[in-house]
Amino acid sequence: MLTILVADDERSMREFLKIMLTREGYDVISASTAEEAIDMISSRSIDLVISDINMPQASGMAVLKSSMEIDSNIPVIMITAYAAADTAVEAMKIGAYDYITKPFNIDEIKIVVAKALERRKDKEELGRLKVEVAKSYGVDGDILGKSDQIARIFRMINKMARSRSTVLITGESGTGKELVAKAIHYLSDRKNKPFLSVNCGAIPEQLLESELFGHQKGSFTGAVSDKKGLLEIADGGAFFLDEIGGAPPSVQVKLLRVLQEREFKRVGGVKDIKVDVRIIAATNQCLEDLIKDGEFREDLFYRLNILPIHIPPLRERKEDIPLLVSRFIDKYSNEVKRKNISISNEAMSLLEGYHWKGNVRELENIIERAVVLTTGSLIEPENFPDEVRYYSEQTGQESADLPDEGVDLEEVVSCVEKDLLAKALSKTGGKKKEAARLVNLSFRSFRYKLAKYGIGAAGKRNSDE
Repeated sequence: MLTILVADDERSMREFLKIMLTREGYDVISASTAEEAIDMISSRSIDLVISDINMPQASGMAVLKSSMEIDSNIPVIMITAYAAADTAVEAMKIGAYDYITKPFNIDEIKIVVAKALERRKDKEELGRLKVEVAKSYGVDGDILGKSDQIARIFRMINKMARSRSTVLITGESGTGKELVAKAIHYLSDRKNKPFLSVNCGAIPEQLLESELFGHQKGSFTGAVSDKKGLLEIADGGAFFLDEIGGAPPSVQVKLLRVLQEREFKRVGGVKDIKVDVRIIAATNQCLEDLIKDGEFREDLFYRLNILPIHIPPLRERKEDIPLLVSRFIDKYSNEVKRKNISISNEAMSLLEGYHWKGNVRELENIIERAVVLTTGSLIEPENFPDEVRYYSEQTGQESADLPDEGVDLEEVVSCVEKDLLAKALSKTGGKKKEAARLVNLSFRSFRYKLAKYGIGAAGKRNSDE
């Protein structure tokens, strides 16, 4: 049973809340002073605190501050007879979950209490998951971040780990798709079995088939002996198909059979091989568009997309950046054997304002560079590449300010050009002719620049219309 502490100097209010909340199934204890409430929070397990702001001697604000110090996971709801916005705002800034004013609606306080307790449960679960993931495969559980989006992803990971169904992870390059795949596996009952992976877009077709399904001796030039495929080796565990959109048609057909029948044949083989392996796939492409273009099988997509999970880009969860920066500074400080390296406020502001097309991977690379290049104990803007130092979040373009030490003009101009080309494509839904008009280029010049910067080559195919 969840325990709620009610702190109010008015006996009638304490009794009223106790009766009402007890009927809702909670264990309710009460305190008539802030000092008494603080003692209770310190000495016993409390799930939620409801405190009047205005009490004699120490106020409800003292209860709030002490509760935050003792256990920051305890949600605190403040009650006041005065609808004073400044007091309520101050309480919320300190860490109060919410506030209500007297006289209050009974249904309102029931809803607020239920939501506050749900938030506590989510925070505790998120913390537990991060610890488990860290212990399972040696990665800092906080590496993904602490934003609401990442909290939701951790909850989804926990649910998916309990299942054996196929998972499809989507997200831009560098967002941490393989990290999510590993978390799902290492939190599951298969965690003591193999976790193997292959990048479907990085290996030639014949070699990819051999890697996945194995081959029989003499099945092709160089097949001098029988070989087990990775899917066979991963039996009982999980297999991560990275960049599944890049899998050639012949591999897609065989993967469909693995998902449907849990069996396959080696290259050149005639015997069916049964496997019990969980498939986790990932892509930075739009598989629906690849289906329209005839490059990806629709039936395979539906077999993969049973449990979908999307990882948002770093630019959509910038509150995670300080945490990630701290994690990477610690990591690379240890590698170069230098302690107490930190980052200046100006440098952090630049990182929070940058567009992060390479996402977490790009951020890690930039912090590694900064740690190596800084000669002191403080990372400053001059330790960053030009494209980070002169990017303006307000305009989406590089700043025209010229530093004393100069800039690499070609690098800065290329960064701006590449960014605008990608935005033009995004704005037109991938229609190249319309995008070319937006940036005042001929269709031929536009296509040339796309090829020059590799835009669209690794992502979804864009229409020529």
